[in-house]
Order: sequence, then structure tokens, then C-alpha cells
Amino acid sequence: MSSLEPPVQAAEPAPEPIAGVARAPRRSSSSSSGRVLRLMEANALLVLLVLTAIFFSVWSKTGDTFLSSANLQILFSNQAVTAIIALGALIPLVCNEFDLSVGAIAGLAAVLVASALSGGLPVPIAILYGVGIGTAAGVVNCLLVTRAGVNGVIATLGMATILDGVVTQKTGGQAVVADIPKAFTDFGTGNTFGIPRVAYAMVAVALLVYYLLAHTPLGRQIYALGSNRAAAALVGMRTRLVLGVTFIAAGALSGAAGVLYVARAGGADPNVGAGFTLPALAAAFLSAASVKPGRYNVGGALVAIFFLAVLNNGLNLAGAQPYVSNYVNGIALILGVGLAAYLHRRRSGTSSAAM
Repeated sequence: MSSLEPPVQAAEPAPEPIAGVARAPRRSSSSSSGRVLRLMEANALLVLLVLTAIFFSVWSKTGDTFLSSANLQILFSNQAVTAIIALGALIPLVCNEFDLSVGAIAGLAAVLVASALSGGLPVPIAILYGVGIGTAAGVVNCLLVTRAGVNGVIATLGMATILDGVVTQKTGGQAVVADIPKAFTDFGTGNTFGIPRVAYAMVAVALLVYYLLAHTPLGRQIYALGSNRAAAALVGMRTRLVLGVTFIAAGALSGAAGVLYVARAGGADPNVGAGFTLPALAAAFLSAASVKPGRYNVGGALVAIFFLAVLNNGLNLAGAQPYVSNYVNGIALILGVGLAAYLHRRRSGTSSAAM
């Protein structure tokens, strides 16, 4: 090497990390903003529920009555039946199947149980009778969809129409209200620790459905079936059996809701089934926009139920016409379907991009 060339200097070694001090991981701003966005998305409907309740609590037209203990008890007890029907509709909905017969099944169970109680049937047997009626209707839906190959919407819509005819034939359009045992109605209208007893039944059913969907192999199979039915079949899942179970479960829960309605109302109105269907389905669809966005879930269904309940209750206290509730429930159903489809597409797209 020529003496005119500068000496080559060795690269300076990297500094050793200080003992006992871990390097902080680098956080990208995009991941942080993504987490914030997901958190806002998951809790948006819950925040809207709280804001709606606050509005009706301070609005001059409703402030005096909305937060009264009597109104809150009515609010919770009136939603127990609808919530159980919504949870029933939620189970096949996880498989992307629509059960439009849940309200009609609840109405049929209510009418037949009220008639049986009026005829002297013991209460425990009447409860089993109502759940059995719903289960039997669910089995028929199951066979129509999984064995006969009838589209789920058509099968359950036809079932709802048939059951409405059965109720009309049975009652002649007249409510069944005579000789309902007082012990049964005391449960439906009474409170324990200031909370309506039917609300405890609602919570028990919600915990049961949550456990089924989130913590059992069957629940994981139901979600897998809804995510990709073809892939579920390829890995050996008995897709028809799993799908059929969801319709049977929906029928059983609807039957139980019909029994609870009799306890709450002290009888059965032959037209009550149709009134349950729309708000229950709206809440089931809106569940995909809350708690776990893009995924139908129990927590989201309960948030949606009480959001719709608070909104309708406040409007009624303000003197709104009864048809306004139809507008609210109809718009909620449309928004629920649209949001569920959008969030599912986005979630699927994110999952595919990550693979």
C-alpha cells in the first residue's frame, strides 16, 4: 500500500445495550390509530345508547318520567321477551341463515301455553310444553333447509305464515287471558331486589347462548360455518348437522320466549308474534356493528336491543305516534343488514391481506 493512501479505519463497534434495560419496541402510528379506530367502532352503538338515554333524561318532555324506577322496570321487563327471541335468531344468523319464523313460533307457544294453563295444566309442564312447541317448529325448519334443500328465508317465511294461520284457527282472533295461575303471573310481573324477574331470565339465556357460541366446539363450528361454508365442508365438518342445530336452538329459545310472554302479560294476544319479529331481527343484525364489529355476537345483540328500546320508549313518552316505532325498527333493520355486510366484507378483506 502506498504511503500516500490514508489508513483504513476500523468500523466503530455498536454500543452495547445497558444491562437490565430492554429496548422499547417501536410503535407505528398507523397501528395505534388502527386500535383506536377498532375501539371506537366496537363501542359506537353503546356510546349512542348512553347518549340517547342522557338526552331523554334531560329533555323537558321526558325528563320527569324517563329515569323513574317505574319506567326503568317497564323498560327492562318489556325487552326480556324480545331479547330472548333476538338471541334465538342470532344463532342461525351466525351461519348467515335467516330465521324469519322466530316471532311466529313465540306467538304460537304463547297461545298454546296460555290455553293449556287455562285448562288446568300444571305450570312446570306448561313451561316444558312451550319450549317443546318451539323445538318442534325448529326441527321442521331444520329438515326443510338441510334435507329438502329449501332456502332458509323461504322455509322460515312459509313456516311463519302457517303458524299465524294455526294461531288464528286456535283463538278465532280472541286473546287468551282466563284462569292463568297467579303464581305464574307473579313471576312475570314481580321484582327481586328492584329488578324485574324476567330480566334475570333474559340474562340467564344470554349467558347460555354466549357460552354456547364462544366456549364450546359447537359454537366454533357455527362461526366457522358462517365464515366459509365450503372450507368447513372440506375439513370434514358435518355442515348440515351444525346448520340444523342452529334452527332447532332458535325454535327452542323462541318457544321459551313465548312462555315468558304469557307470564309477563297474564295471557296471550294472537297478534303478538308479528310484533316480535322485526325488532328481534333488527337487534340480531345490529349485533355485528357492536362489541365485535363484523361478527354477530351476544353482547352486541343486547346493546342493540336496549338501544332500540330506549329510543322507542323515549319517543313514546314524548307523545310520538305508535307508527314511529315501525319507522325506527325498520330503519334499524336496514342499517343493521347494511353495516353487517360492510363490516363482514372489510373483516374478510383484512384477514385475506394478512395471510
